Amino acid sequence: MDKTGAEILVEGLEKEGVDVMFGYPGGAILDICDCLCKSKIRFILTRHEQGAAHAADGFARSTGRVGVCMATSGPGATNLVTGIATAYMDSVPMVAITGQVPTSMIGNDAFQEADMVGITRPITKYNYLVKDVMDLPRIIKEAFFIASTGRPGPVLIDIPKDIQRAVYKNYSYPEKIDMRSYKPVYEGHPNQIEKAAKAIEKSKKPLLYCGGGAIISGAHEEILKLAEKCDIPVTMTLLGLGCFPGNHPLALNMLGMHGTQYANFATAETDLIIAVGARFDDRVTGKIDEFAPNAQGRVIHIDIDPSAISKNIQVSVPIVGDCKKVLSDLLKVVKPLKHPEWVKQIREWKEKFPLKYKNDDDLLRPQYIVEKIYEITKGDAIIVTEVGQNQMWAAHYYQYSKPRTFLSSGGLGTMGYGFPAAIGAKVAHPDKLVIDVAGDGSIQMNIQEMATAVINNIDVKIVILNNAFLGMVRQWQELFYQREYAFTDLVRYIDKDITTEDIKKDPSLFLPNFVKLAEAYDALGLRVTKKEEVTPALEKAFSSPKVAIVECIVEREENVFPMIPGGASVKQMIGGMA
Repeated sequence: MDKTGAEILVEGLEKEGVDVMFGYPGGAILDICDCLCKSKIRFILTRHEQGAAHAADGFARSTGRVGVCMATSGPGATNLVTGIATAYMDSVPMVAITGQVPTSMIGNDAFQEADMVGITRPITKYNYLVKDVMDLPRIIKEAFFIASTGRPGPVLIDIPKDIQRAVYKNYSYPEKIDMRSYKPVYEGHPNQIEKAAKAIEKSKKPLLYCGGGAIISGAHEEILKLAEKCDIPVTMTLLGLGCFPGNHPLALNMLGMHGTQYANFATAETDLIIAVGARFDDRVTGKIDEFAPNAQGRVIHIDIDPSAISKNIQVSVPIVGDCKKVLSDLLKVVKPLKHPEWVKQIREWKEKFPLKYKNDDDLLRPQYIVEKIYEITKGDAIIVTEVGQNQMWAAHYYQYSKPRTFLSSGGLGTMGYGFPAAIGAKVAHPDKLVIDVAGDGSIQMNIQEMATAVINNIDVKIVILNNAFLGMVRQWQELFYQREYAFTDLVRYIDKDITTEDIKKDPSLFLPNFVKLAEAYDALGLRVTKKEEVTPALEKAFSSPKVAIVECIVEREENVFPMIPGGASVKQMIGGMA
């Protein structure tokens, strides 16, 4: 059967199981758009290409399936870059499709031309510039295979306009793909697994350290079984939240720069780290030569990406393979163990150094709001965050017990990620409550996607913790720059100190008025200024069939604690009372 490149692409997407994609049209992809509108694929028109990339990311993170986004050439394509980089840093399976000027014009600085292969090479798992329509079926098949296997990641397909129109005679789509140069290893080496089992059996203070890879591989059940069989406390990275029940007696929750004190104390005392799908990034390790001093030379690292092992921390027992498969094999050979003294120590730390904030007054604090979100939802929601203080409060004060229920930009720390990612997650899970916990700075990065959500009846709920600051940067300025709040104060008047009470009394001090903004988009807008207003407002928003914004005016200078200053060690941790 004869088909054009555009027809081949759309049929290929359908064959790869794509039923929804996000994007924005333009001259260089009109042929693809024309074919898409005749297909079974639901195309969600976002209001910015960055929103399309983050929505595809949220769809992928919440399902484990490949998210798909599309943009035209030039500025449309470059607007995808931040979202692609976000997905790359956090190992999110994504296929990004971009239009390109005709092949004869590439390199001539044509109108809306950008070298997307060159631009995205450092931030994609692989990328393609299609030069022959006969290569397109194979490229589509390879792109989805690469994006979704091994350590997942984004793949870009750049398709020139003439390739979209070119005809492939007697076209057929490949049934399978075999790439000689790309062979992910899923099974861990038996000898290494035996070594890991023996190391665990010798350890007196073992610690499971689980990252986003544990969730990607679906290893949450195996982690729970290993922790309980061998009596091992479990700490998680930001992206690992949900791979182990947060309310379990062995749970230490998040470690690192803003991790719990007890998780960081355990890391400092452990004599064996069992890293599962984690990469020992700087937010976890802090000062590397002082990280886990008692476990140096005793680190088991399980990861499907061999390049991640011993990249930042020297590993004694490397195991390349899928986390779920490796842990399943490890459970067969490791002996049941008990560590009563170690678990007792953990319990004492948790009792002595709990997460805490001042809650014995009438002031409205963000931690209280996140706790109320958890109480109302009973943990049965998908929480998406922006980046900054809101992200850390959402990580600490909401208990995650299931994987893929906490979505956040970890590695890149992308402001503006949360709302469009929440849209993608809600599209994937229309029957689930999806909540974007946002800051007043981050939410404005992609606020235009309100139109996307409302027009498509994607009833995401947005809870804005509004302190009228770029909060996390302000916190650093308070602690390390003598309270010189350079360019972080978002209030209208900067000739005097504006208090929280000032903003509550005069909404015009902060722009925009989020309630009016919600109404402008035909959404529900609610404003909260008192503690007693929180629960009624949240319940009204969560039960509404509409997209909703709940703007909470919180204490302006509330800080995220605990905190380890950048490059410091656990010894310099600031416990603090928020």
